[in-house]
Amino acid sequence: MTKNKTGQVPQSPAEVYDSFFVPAIFQGWTSRVADAAMVSSGHRTLDVACGTGALTCEVAHRVGENGFTTGLDLNEGMLDVAKRKAPEIEWRQGRAENLPFDSDSFDAVVCQFGLMFFEDQQAAIKEMLRVLRQDGHMALAVWDSLENTPGYAAIAELLKTLFGDETANAIRAPFELGDKQVLRSLFTDAAVDNVKIETHEGTAHFPSIRSWIYTEIKGWVLADVLDDAQYQQLLQAAENELQKFVTPDGTVAVRSPAHIATATKN
Repeated sequence: MTKNKTGQVPQSPAEVYDSFFVPAIFQGWTSRVADAAMVSSGHRTLDVACGTGALTCEVAHRVGENGFTTGLDLNEGMLDVAKRKAPEIEWRQGRAENLPFDSDSFDAVVCQFGLMFFEDQQAAIKEMLRVLRQDGHMALAVWDSLENTPGYAAIAELLKTLFGDETANAIRAPFELGDKQVLRSLFTDAAVDNVKIETHEGTAHFPSIRSWIYTEIKGWVLADVLDDAQYQQLLQAAENELQKFVTPDGTVAVRSPAHIATATKN
């Protein structure tokens, strides 16, 4: 699989990701996902595809000193940033399709915006279910469809016009599970028959169009795809084409709805 598909990024973009993506997009979802998984004091919890640890840290705070939290990610660069932020949390490198944990190990398993990047999504869901204890809860967040996320649809179209479909696919990839029927079928095929899927509204905020484009390109898989000249070409085009997402105070607000799928291990 390509890096665009798997969402894997090197060290430097991981730092950009943590500094820009997390506050602009991901931090606002951590409480919602933790709530959906019913994480509470004393729980043993696992965050799959933890990235730089935004959700992991929220979960660790909730379980407290009597609980236990592990964050797992495939990407070393992401984990290096996470370890520096919260050295007290256990961080593990590994694949969602082959979790390095015993069965029935956790009271809650969470995954925030990672499922769409797994090589075998059905296998990953099965693994999350395997490591859950009986009556344990899982909660997974995925972005709604690209057509319901007009800001990112506009960036994808801009990338397609300037650099072609393959480059634009890096922006499209996070939205591939936006169809709720497709998402539900993944859980059904993984023998999870009690999944509930709810759609939640969300908004991504950026200080400016320039900041938005910097975050999307330098903090993601296109960081080593577009050269400096192409990046400047994109910036110039974005300043013209993305003005409709600029608010009266000059900042950018982009509608970013997401689905949260929950299930309990029977």
